[in-house]
Amino acid sequence: MTQGYQQQRSTDAENPYWASYGETYGVPRQRVDEALIPDGPALQVEQPEAEQSDAGRPEAKQPESRQPESRQPVTGTDAKPKKPGRDRYLDLLRTIALVRVVVYHLFGWAWLTVLFPSMGVMFALAGSLMARSLNRPAWGVIRGRVRRLLPPLWAFSVVALVLMFAGGWDPGTSSDGPTWGWIELVNYVIPIGAPPFPWSIGSKSGLLEDTWAVQAAGVLWYLRAYLWFVVASPLLLWAFRRVPWATLLAPLALTAVVGTGLVTIPGETGNAVTDFAVYGSCWVLGMAHHEGFLARIPRYMAVSCSVLVMAFGLWWASGHLGPDGWDLNDIPLAQATWSFGFVVILLQYSPSWQELPGRLARWDKLITLSNNRAVTIYLWHNLLIMATVPLLDPIYELPFMQSDRAVAALDTTYMIWMFVLVWPLIGLMIVALGWIEDVAAKRSPRLWPNGAKRGGSRRKA
Repeated sequence: MTQGYQQQRSTDAENPYWASYGETYGVPRQRVDEALIPDGPALQVEQPEAEQSDAGRPEAKQPESRQPESRQPVTGTDAKPKKPGRDRYLDLLRTIALVRVVVYHLFGWAWLTVLFPSMGVMFALAGSLMARSLNRPAWGVIRGRVRRLLPPLWAFSVVALVLMFAGGWDPGTSSDGPTWGWIELVNYVIPIGAPPFPWSIGSKSGLLEDTWAVQAAGVLWYLRAYLWFVVASPLLLWAFRRVPWATLLAPLALTAVVGTGLVTIPGETGNAVTDFAVYGSCWVLGMAHHEGFLARIPRYMAVSCSVLVMAFGLWWASGHLGPDGWDLNDIPLAQATWSFGFVVILLQYSPSWQELPGRLARWDKLITLSNNRAVTIYLWHNLLIMATVPLLDPIYELPFMQSDRAVAALDTTYMIWMFVLVWPLIGLMIVALGWIEDVAAKRSPRLWPNGAKRGGSRRKA
């Protein structure tokens, strides 16, 4: 059964609003060949977010499917509907996004932000899951998301703050005043704002470079944006179901205002508003995907419009290049429009795999592991990248490294060795602290949740 048909039938059954929307606004739908639609209950594929467990949840009610006249409907014990499961295509996208983030923070290649806009993809996947979960009471959903997010953050914050204080950092020296500097530490507990950190700590000749705190704590902006998106999701979904196009495009319009200098909001408040605007449309796109809205738009129309939006983003970027050239992270409007079009195309071609096909199947365990430990990987990867330096530098002192040729060879391949070494370190961190994600999700702790078979049955990821 095609994904568009699935979403169309399930959405119309659950949300009568969409049944009349097409007639009111004249939105064309993708054509579906009825002959290709098998009988039996329609499969609804659920996509658990990396930091969320589906254990203990009631199964979603399956919509009834149309039975061909030539066959008798299956009833009673003969009916064997498939249970909702993970969408492995979306799992694959999240894994690619995480790997791209690690590679970008290691090598700093600006073109990676154009090749694959990871943050836009991750926000879209989270928005889709949030829309699905909001079939339940909103307050319980928000509380569950926050509960799953905070314990892994606390583990990271304890380590980061201990290292900062051990290095002599005093939050009271903040430019905003000594009292406010200490108050801002609350953002290491609940990421409602930007956490403080020293821009330089230690010495350049130390185990870690003197800017390690900036790089380690810099990734926390994503958790702040995610938290605010979660809190705003009930309102966003309510607005989307009533004025979908306005809700979908409003963040892009806001980015054109606050992300271009037309209106300037100072300080971290401005950064938070800009982040919310840049990735807001991607979050709402995830909701649109879940609601079946994208499936109602013909693919040729969606892709054509997306290409135009992405072309505008590149055109805008060409005239507003930052210090790192084509790094879209420095160009908010280009990032917003490029990510928007990119995500639309990815979700339009979403095949909704229950299992990875062909050669992708060999990566099944790693993809399952990365999705179960996405928060751990994201939080710690930057600090672990820097931890590779004190592990590699002693190689220069080895006897066979005393020649100029050997030193030059290591200098040339140093970044490659960092890339090779960071993955075992990430694996060690998954074993050491990844189980906190399980505890936060109220499930049994697991050291290496890659979906491997145990006792003859596959564990749920």
